[in-house]
Amino acid sequence: MEDSELVLQKAHHEFNNKKYKRAEELYTQFIESCTKTRECNAHDLATAYNNRGQVKYLRVDFYEAMDDYTSAIQINNQYEVPLYNRGLIRYRLGFFKEAESDFRKTLELNCDFKDAKESLRRTLLDSEEKSNRGY
Repeated sequence: MEDSELVLQKAHHEFNNKKYKRAEELYTQFIESCTKTRECNAHDLATAYNNRGQVKYLRVDFYEAMDDYTSAIQINNQYEVPLYNRGLIRYRLGFFKEAESDFRKTLELNCDFKDAKESLRRTLLDSEEKSNRGY
């Protein structure tokens, strides 16, 4: 267990230093270790999935990033950050109803999440505009 915690710390360090390729490798190593041993803290595992999703998002691998965010949400459904992140991708892909749902759930968990409030507002406006244009 100590080894996996060290891997996670290294992954966070690489991520914070914008060494994304190495961070992704370490997050994957941590996730695989957790899957095998089933001895990891749920929040740590959800954070690893969320942060690996961020790396994929930065690479513009939106669908892979959404998969990681969804895994993080399934592991810890009280963790608002991956919900917000998944909502951003859904918004960018034009899935406004799904984005709206993610932003609303984010705000249920953290009503002070300013970026989620703004993203929800923007999503509702864009969804209405899309509807008015008949798409």
